[in-house]
Amino acid sequence: MVDSGPGLRSGATPLAVRMRPTSLDEVAGQRHLLTPGSPLVALASDRSGESGSVSVILWGPPGTGKTTLAQAIARSSGRKFVELSAVSAGVRDVRQVMEEARASRDLYGLSTVLFLDEIHRFTKAQQDALLPGVENGWVILVAATTENPSFSVISPLLSRSLLLTLELLTDDDLGMLVDRAVVDPRGLAGKVELEAEARAAIIRLASGDARRALTALEAASVAASQSAPTAEAESAASDGTETDAAAPAKPVITADIVARAVDRALLRYDRNGDEHYDVISAFIKSVRGSDVDASLHYLARMIEAGEDPRFIARRIIVLASEDIGLADPSALGVAVAAADAVQYIGMPEGRIPLAQAVVHLATAPKSNAAYLGIDRAIADVREGKAGRVPKHLRDAHYPGAKRLGHGKGYRYPHDDAIGVVAQEYLPDSLRGAVYYEPTEHGNERDVSARLAKIRRIVGGER
Repeated sequence: MVDSGPGLRSGATPLAVRMRPTSLDEVAGQRHLLTPGSPLVALASDRSGESGSVSVILWGPPGTGKTTLAQAIARSSGRKFVELSAVSAGVRDVRQVMEEARASRDLYGLSTVLFLDEIHRFTKAQQDALLPGVENGWVILVAATTENPSFSVISPLLSRSLLLTLELLTDDDLGMLVDRAVVDPRGLAGKVELEAEARAAIIRLASGDARRALTALEAASVAASQSAPTAEAESAASDGTETDAAAPAKPVITADIVARAVDRALLRYDRNGDEHYDVISAFIKSVRGSDVDASLHYLARMIEAGEDPRFIARRIIVLASEDIGLADPSALGVAVAAADAVQYIGMPEGRIPLAQAVVHLATAPKSNAAYLGIDRAIADVREGKAGRVPKHLRDAHYPGAKRLGHGKGYRYPHDDAIGVVAQEYLPDSLRGAVYYEPTEHGNERDVSARLAKIRRIVGGER
């Protein structure tokens, strides 16, 4: 059997956890937060507590080092470190930590770093429980979140903390982490070889996420060790004899092994998180901007991340009316047909009509004239500019209506040779109001010319 010792196995502890830095010097990336004198460096280097207890909120995508920074601060400064997860901790847990931290400070002069992961999952009441400890300096709160703190963290806690934004790791940062994990005794301990193409594939698949890069490396190392030939087999293949002296060859991680171990890139995408809104926003703006390739890219990201295809279809329908409108009247029909098709055939085949609709919309001429028109009309109505319906347009079918003059003087357009007559349709208070202003894009160019003639006739300028 190939030696697949601790360097090749995750065992009970994943590679990403084993390789977690023990000091700020080992942290990859986030250089903008780790300059000399920065709040994080001050927290990590001050063992006396003279720098005060500045709490921080670390906001950034998964795998950018939020937990790593918190633990490195605690270890470097010699402070007591307590970690809670908002997924499992409650108000009672928070209060217990506060009391213990207060006792540690008063009895032993030891300050406590409380790392609270996923603080956005805490309710308002749970976050309120943190306030006394933060305000009185019982704990130094280091809270991590992948969600915008402006929406997920209560204002009193935000005002008492520094908000620090973490960035995705660069390819160079990820490469350094991967190389370190291959040789470090805590990692794979040099028991595998990593080909350059495989290294590049891992970095590409990680998309700036350190945890994902190390997880992919670990999976690929296990796959490589399982597929590597034994020393005995290699010896027998070379000279037909058996030997116990031959040293086992190192498993080699190739690009093919990475592809097998990591079937596909796991997208960073939370249906209720920032990435959801960022990707759908980029999708909408790409279609509106007529970049068909970017539109398909963001559609693919949503599909691969498991987004509800009905949600995608609804956004496409809105796009067809809001951004294309009468510049291409067929766009709405295509969008609705795609939504019906997805509902009927499901996924994964539903991706095809969705793509067809997206390509149609992205390449279609654009106009938001209908969208702006209804919004202008609604604005007037909300401001009280409704006015009475002109008498000749009122319903004349109910008893007594004609005595009131309802319908009197109404001109029936179909009786006219061109089907358009001079007649006032708007309330008197809105006479002359213009809401729809067609563009010169696509079909709306013809609409614009025709509408100009219609408005002249309706206004009595035949």
